[in-house]
Amino acid sequence: MSRPPTGDRRRPGWPGRSRWPGRVGLALVAGALGALGALCTATPAAGHAADAPDGTNYRTAITGVSPEVPGLSVRVVEGGARLELENRSGRTIEVLGYAGEPYLEIRPDGVYENTVSPATYLNRTLPGDAAVPAEADPARPPSWRRAGTEPVVRWHDQRTRWLEEAPPAGVAADPGRSHRVRDWVVPLRDGLRPIELRGTLDWLPPPDPLPWWSASLLGALAIGALGLLPRASRPGRRATVALAGLAGIGGAAALGFALARGADAGLGGMLLGLVTGELWPTLTGLASLAAGAYALTRRPAGDFALALAGTCLALFTGVTNAAVFLRSVLPLPWPPTPARILVAVVIAVGGGLAAAGALRLRAAGRSAGIATVAAGAGRSPARRWSVTLTTEEQAAGSSLRRADEPASGG
Repeated sequence: MSRPPTGDRRRPGWPGRSRWPGRVGLALVAGALGALGALCTATPAAGHAADAPDGTNYRTAITGVSPEVPGLSVRVVEGGARLELENRSGRTIEVLGYAGEPYLEIRPDGVYENTVSPATYLNRTLPGDAAVPAEADPARPPSWRRAGTEPVVRWHDQRTRWLEEAPPAGVAADPGRSHRVRDWVVPLRDGLRPIELRGTLDWLPPPDPLPWWSASLLGALAIGALGLLPRASRPGRRATVALAGLAGIGGAAALGFALARGADAGLGGMLLGLVTGELWPTLTGLASLAAGAYALTRRPAGDFALALAGTCLALFTGVTNAAVFLRSVLPLPWPPTPARILVAVVIAVGGGLAAAGALRLRAAGRSAGIATVAAGAGRSPARRWSVTLTTEEQAAGSSLRRADEPASGG
């Protein structure tokens, strides 16, 4: 009966230690993509907009609805990019456009938009630069088209935001101080009864980005230094486990930031946002988790996986969202500091993994070159013997010539 090799201590029927982390990583990625694919078939009541800005220094806030309507609620979402109105009053509530024309109707059976209102087209984009068709005339009778099946609607409203590139005069004169830009009003209507949605627009000074960038870069350097440890040594093996764990932390931070971007849209909209507006953070986060699991197999290709996943993580999730270091108002339903921490972790972990993986790959290439030279040196004695023999022959020839010289001289 054949016996397994002495060095193979794996129990029969159990998977090898070098395979299960990779299988777990692939299972995680496949499961997450399957869940997200299923969510794509769902239609949330209010989805997260793909054109929400990464951040702004203008804060939009609602101060009240006058008169109050039971069952009617309005809030600011996506960092001030949109307003959300939910009508559970059982009545029809109208939102009026910029010329006072009917723009939206939120009825008990869903949302309807007026196709001849210019606001229907102007509010489709965040800057309000969409083309308005010639037939859109606020003086014409409304022509309603159903836009949603739930009595919840989100829309961009130019009355609540600052649209100019240049800041207001007061802000330009003293940008380091908070300023009230204006008070705004969005007119609503309940049948024939007018309603006013009131709010404020304020300038908030931006934060200092230097501490956040410094923490991110120092973290990347500290993590990258793990790549200097010899891979085959005990500290190097511990460093591999540490890098794999950090890859998991970075991937989780990327997914957490992507989920937070759509958190104000509810669970369905939040998860759906992973495959729409936040596709790259989702992919890089999953790739980092998979690379960390694969690195635990301790295969040589694990270093390349960590380097590639770290590079993508730092660039496509960290650097592209670094506006959170520069803006005071973020498109998140919670304070900006946790979001900045997540992005700093992503940049630090991603950059550190890229550096550590590159250092290890370079060391592996150097070791392979030394091994090649050593293998070539194993064949060198014969060459040295032949060279030595040739030298002896030359010496012998020289001796013969010196012995012949007196005779030839005589």
